[in-house]
Order: sequence, then structure tokens, then C-alpha cells
Amino acid sequence: MRYRARVEYDGTDFAGFQLQPGARTVQGELEAALARLSGGKRQPVVGAGRTDAGVHAEGQVIAFSYSGRLDADALVVALNGILPADVALRDARRARRGFHPRYAARYRDYRYTIWNGPRSPLRERTALRVSAALDVEAMTRAAAVFVGRHDFSAFGGADPQPVRTVYAVRVRRSGRIVTIDVRAEAFLRRMVRRIVAALLEVGRGRLAADAIAAALADRRPAFGGAAAAARGLSLRRVVLGRRRESGEGHEEA
Repeated sequence: MRYRARVEYDGTDFAGFQLQPGARTVQGELEAALARLSGGKRQPVVGAGRTDAGVHAEGQVIAFSYSGRLDADALVVALNGILPADVALRDARRARRGFHPRYAARYRDYRYTIWNGPRSPLRERTALRVSAALDVEAMTRAAAVFVGRHDFSAFGGADPQPVRTVYAVRVRRSGRIVTIDVRAEAFLRRMVRRIVAALLEVGRGRLAADAIAAALADRRPAFGGAAAAARGLSLRRVVLGRRRESGEGHEEA
């Protein structure tokens, strides 16, 4: 039987989602837990996005095959009893044969969280601390530059298909917390974190929106390839819809 499920994880102690030799990964923990319920037979787990080391998720979508007797609800309970404390399964359900969340994703939502205040140990794992005052209105104006279909070579890793469609970039403040939400059909590697790094420079008053527009058009690595720290980034949601036939989106965050 093919299943899909939502996965939540704290990425702090992971080398990323994807399997890597000799490294602790989210995919590795999921496959090891599933193997324990499958007589030791390892079943591949695939995700909608390959989040980088230190990046979190509350809405990652995975798919896997399972041939045991447990139904979807019992399978979630059993897997959560095996998985480590920093990974949890949610909302498992049957999926069509061959279902792959990366190709089925219509769009993905990422959130970057900034703690714009004094040192706060309780927020160190999931937010970037910025002590300087941030001009959120200027950041909002600059964020509009990224919306639309563009070649994002300047703000992402090298990719043979660097054109992506960004549907929205929203900057909000709630007290001392500033969030940057980015919605797109797919992302280049480190694209969100590089967008955030540029917007933070705008917020500090060191960069103007027209400089971001020029960097985007130039296509060379923008601002020395600066990327915001991974700990502030989380994959919030993957919305499934039309089936994607291209390979776009296989590198995330």
C-alpha cells in the first residue's frame, strides 16, 4: 500500500532531510522506523522538499510503501512510538500507486522567523536573533521585487532550470518577532535563505530595493552569496494539486 503523511521535525540536529552517508538525516530516521514495522525490510521514503541541515518543518509531505497489517491511524501511532523526539508523523492516508509528493506539489510555503530583540535562549533553535532595529515597511517594499516568474540564479544554487515562480513574499511584525513568508511553486537550493539575507540588509538600512532588482537581473551570486542562518527557516506547508512532470523543486531551502 502507498501512503502519504505530513511530517514535523526540528532540524537542528539533522544534516538535512535527504539520506547522506554517515550523517543523521530525517529520511534516514523515517526509513529506519518504517523498517522496524516491516520485518527489517527498508522502504524508501520520499519528500516534497529536501530541506538543508538545520532547517525545520511543520508541513513536510512524505510518501512511502508499507505492506504490513496496520491501518493508517495505527501506523502513525506505531511510527511515532519508534521515531526520535525531534521527528513526528501526522495525518497519514492512502495514496495512489507511484505517488511522489515532489511532483504532486502545487506550491510550497516557507517561513523564516527573526527574533528582533535581546538574547533569548528559548528561541535560539528556531529563530535568528537580530538585535538592530528592522524597518519592516522597507522590507515589505523590497520583497515585491521577488514576486513573479524570474531567473533566480542570483539567489540560489546553480541549477540547469533556474527559473521559478514566486507567488508571494510577506513580511510581518508581531511584537519582537518578524516573519518572512515565501510561497512558490518550487525553490532553488538556499533560495529562501538568500532572499531573507537580502531583505535583512534592507531592514537594517544598508540596501535599497533597486539594488535587489539589479542583483536579480544580473544573475550572478547576489551580495557575495550571503544566506541567512538555517535555524530560522521552516517548511510550513506543501499544497498538493496538479501533477508536476518536470524535475523542478528537487532542492529546497
